[in-house]
Amino acid sequence: MSEGQRTITVNGRSYAWPGQPVVVVCIDGSQPEYIDQAIAAGRMPYLEKALAAGTSRLADCVLPAFTNPNNISIVTGVPPRVHGISGNFFFDPDSGEEIMMNEPHLLRAETIFSAFAAEGAKIAIVTAKDKLRRLLGHGLSFGESGHICFSSEKADSVTPAENGISGVLELVGQPLPSVYSAELSEFVFAAGVKLLAGQRPDLMYLSTTDYVQHKHGPGTPVANDFYAMMDGYLDKLDALGATLAMTADHGMNDKFGPGGEPDVIYLQDVLDEWLGTGAARVILPITDPYVVHHGALGSFATAYLPAGCDVAGLTERLRALEGMELVLGKSEGCARFELPEDRLGDLILVSGKHKVLGTSVSRHDLSALEEPLRSHGGLSEQRVPLLLNRPTPGLEEGRALRNFDAFDLALNYAR
Repeated sequence: MSEGQRTITVNGRSYAWPGQPVVVVCIDGSQPEYIDQAIAAGRMPYLEKALAAGTSRLADCVLPAFTNPNNISIVTGVPPRVHGISGNFFFDPDSGEEIMMNEPHLLRAETIFSAFAAEGAKIAIVTAKDKLRRLLGHGLSFGESGHICFSSEKADSVTPAENGISGVLELVGQPLPSVYSAELSEFVFAAGVKLLAGQRPDLMYLSTTDYVQHKHGPGTPVANDFYAMMDGYLDKLDALGATLAMTADHGMNDKFGPGGEPDVIYLQDVLDEWLGTGAARVILPITDPYVVHHGALGSFATAYLPAGCDVAGLTERLRALEGMELVLGKSEGCARFELPEDRLGDLILVSGKHKVLGTSVSRHDLSALEEPLRSHGGLSEQRVPLLLNRPTPGLEEGRALRNFDAFDLALNYAR
């Protein structure tokens, strides 16, 4: 950031006004190996060249390593303890209901977009999944403002009043993609190129879906095809003059046993056996409308315990379960992972690299899983790429980076 440069302060962090369009891309489910292996296979020639002159670093995502808390961390520049979005799904103790964390009223912090928009910046947001759209666009006005926010999932039903745009299918020149397809993400990139060329927003955010990563590991033909597609669009965004920053909301790992079956600890069944049926309540924050991807099985859970429970004794028993990596009390877990205490249960549980956590066997329909389960949520999915097509000469080499530093690097350091 140059001395005297115009800055905007958002959630206690200062960001320089962009001199050219800044495009931040969240590649859902992308651990660094996906990009490394696609480059090694010669499938991402643009990115290989761009990173040679730009910035290639590793960063940590926030835990739980799920879509909503990480996307919202990226666009607010702060962890869930500040912005309040602690998962895709949570238990609301005020209403006694389990609900999706899709509603803007659950957000406790301003987005970088709304702060810049208030000062006259033009914003464009395209997300694959509609579950994120209203959270990402919170605080933006549409209609005559010039701001745009829509999902490729619902690209056939956009309106100027709701999304700041109409005729998206005609603009992009692609049919409405299936929500369970690689094309859902390709539509995001194709739309981003059209919007950058035509609307020239100051800040753009593109967020994909992890449909491919849930099914295919790094270096596989399908994964490399997907990253090759992405590379072509990144090249076009660069050619239009954008500063590009690319990161991920979380990584992804195999979560199955030697026979290909999901390797699950069914926590509700365990606690029902130990404490009595329904005495405890297990919440899986991975839960969202797209359970075909993962069967609502991830590596992070929280549990609400009955009054008078021997928490210390129960914690030790849970820690002894094969495949359990961490069992922490609420205060310790929320402090370690920078989470809001009022939106987590009495215990925070994290399973190991190849294990997932479920509720009860009877509550998970895994019939739609076409390949052995790959999922995310835990410490083993925390390391993600943080890449820019520009050098960042002032960035300290040893600085510990988070995925929610993406806008900081793109606005304050990229040259």
